[in-house]
Amino acid sequence: MNARDRTGTADWKAISHELDSYGCALTPQLLTPTECRALSSLYEDEDRFRTTIDMARYRFGSGEYRYFTHDLPEPVAALRAALYPHLLPIARDWAARLNRPAPWPDELDEWIGMCHAAGQDRSAQILLRYDEGDWNALHRDLFGDLVFPMQVVIGLDAYGTDYTGGEFLLVEQRPRAQSRGTTTPLPQGHGLIFTTSERPVQTKRGWSAGAVRHGVSTVRSGRRHALGLVFHDAS
Repeated sequence: MNARDRTGTADWKAISHELDSYGCALTPQLLTPTECRALSSLYEDEDRFRTTIDMARYRFGSGEYRYFTHDLPEPVAALRAALYPHLLPIARDWAARLNRPAPWPDELDEWIGMCHAAGQDRSAQILLRYDEGDWNALHRDLFGDLVFPMQVVIGLDAYGTDYTGGEFLLVEQRPRAQSRGTTTPLPQGHGLIFTTSERPVQTKRGWSAGAVRHGVSTVRSGRRHALGLVFHDAS
């Protein structure tokens, strides 16, 4: 089954409802265990990546991640392209509720071309590695003025077997209320769609923008790899 078929099996109505309720939603399995292991093994191939980030050095947490070059592995490029058409209607709906522009065209390549024309011309696709004791501080993946409102992280190792801890964290600042946190373990090969920066939240005064940050809890044992799919490029 190819990437288009796998994304097509998802219940996108239910996913949209989950995103509205919690700011994140799990997908069905997008990669097999064999495909997951093949992707995580690419971490050792430095020629695949444009840069490596030591999180402790920048006080982002503890651990390491690498940005792919634009020459993406086939499964990464295929999944990104297959997910975009399903996420696009949700993005446009969110923009309408917040009375904001919806600049995203029907085709991913056209949108990425717009990013490049605006100076955001570096790949933002990420392969992450966490060892025991590593974690990721709460943050947003904003690389310029052009932003797609959702992104996807895919677990590449088996939660509870290859590693423990390392749950995905999403913290939302509710309008005129205390922040709300959500934790999600990542099943191997499944994707988690989550809010990049802000999403519409219903209030007594209508729709307001709920600010969202994400991170990873401390890995208690083992090694955790994840693939990050971002639908805008970096400056």
